[in-house]
Amino acid sequence: MRTGNSVQKSLEFLKNTFQTYYASNKVKLPERFGRREFAFVLFGGKGMVRHLGFDKSELLQEFLSERGAQHAYYSSAYYQYPTAPKMVEKNWLGAELIFDLDSDHLPNAEQMGYVESLLAVKKEFIKLIDDFLLGDFGFKEKYMELYFSGGRGYHCHVKDPAILDLDSNERREIVDYITGRDLQDSLIFHEQATGRKRYGGHSFTSGKSLKMPTPDQDGWKGRISRGIIDLVYEIKKSDNPQKRLEEYGVSVRDAERLVAELSEERMRRIQDGMLDQSKTIRKFFLNSALRKTAVALTAGETDEPVTCDVKRLIRLPSSLHGKTGLKVVKINIDELKEFNPLRDAVVLPEDPVRIALQKSVNIQMNNQHFHLENSDQEVPSYLAVFLIGRKQAILL
Repeated sequence: MRTGNSVQKSLEFLKNTFQTYYASNKVKLPERFGRREFAFVLFGGKGMVRHLGFDKSELLQEFLSERGAQHAYYSSAYYQYPTAPKMVEKNWLGAELIFDLDSDHLPNAEQMGYVESLLAVKKEFIKLIDDFLLGDFGFKEKYMELYFSGGRGYHCHVKDPAILDLDSNERREIVDYITGRDLQDSLIFHEQATGRKRYGGHSFTSGKSLKMPTPDQDGWKGRISRGIIDLVYEIKKSDNPQKRLEEYGVSVRDAERLVAELSEERMRRIQDGMLDQSKTIRKFFLNSALRKTAVALTAGETDEPVTCDVKRLIRLPSSLHGKTGLKVVKINIDELKEFNPLRDAVVLPEDPVRIALQKSVNIQMNNQHFHLENSDQEVPSYLAVFLIGRKQAILL
């Protein structure tokens, strides 16, 4: 049972653990840290302490080890006066391009467990890096830094000098491209005559087909083509095509119509690049291929992506996440696919800690499998912090 005393005891445990970590582990400071604003959420504090600046790395380290900050942030922007109390007084000098992918942005996120959501958001992040940032935009690896956020997602910092002075509207154009916003089927598909007839001295088109791009084309054209072909194979191999279509969000009525229209002959024609004129098929494939190949940068239509914000605060690399105790870890691009947060971001000690679980837990962490019943348990410190931070346990 959670009491005021047990909650306070748990909070003190988290704070002491963080203080101990920062006292013996140096935090890597971002480039030009003297031009950055720093901000913190403190254990037991209200709101965010911000508009702070540090001239020396030792001062930041001292702050963290003394205060044991629950969350540590710094500005993606560079300022002439980073400690000025009002944003207008800071004198903005430029900002990195930040991509923040969180599992909350994923479709059906609320139905996923923590581990499942981490796997799903990493797939989105890999798509962002490989297909868009390295691929379509052609950013060089030397200007990109990748991080696990310590919580539920990943960050990419693009530091190419060519983008540092982009304003919010210019950054929004990048987001719109990556998310496929307002992508029109007329830009992807084109009608092609399938035959001609002559009446008198005139020639008329006798039939039309909708031609889709080839998979090897650049940008969205090739991406949509590959997505459509993948969908065709996926539906074709499914034991229950109609149910699979409904999982994609297709209504029962449209799913029935699509299954009826997706004959073997039509499937072959689609794979050959001919989408035909069925509006149902056309709409389904464009929307589904778009959803499959675009990147989920926001939680909804009205959510403003981090990327557009030229004054964004982002988590401090190598700091600890206050809700998990996991480290904000820098990841090399060639190591991203194999990166496992619950192994590679675990940095707290294994000292045994007694906790009371609020519900049973089944998790693999730090190469150990834990199956814990809803009762008092002794677990390693890193797992205790993880469970207490996520409000799944309290300290005994």
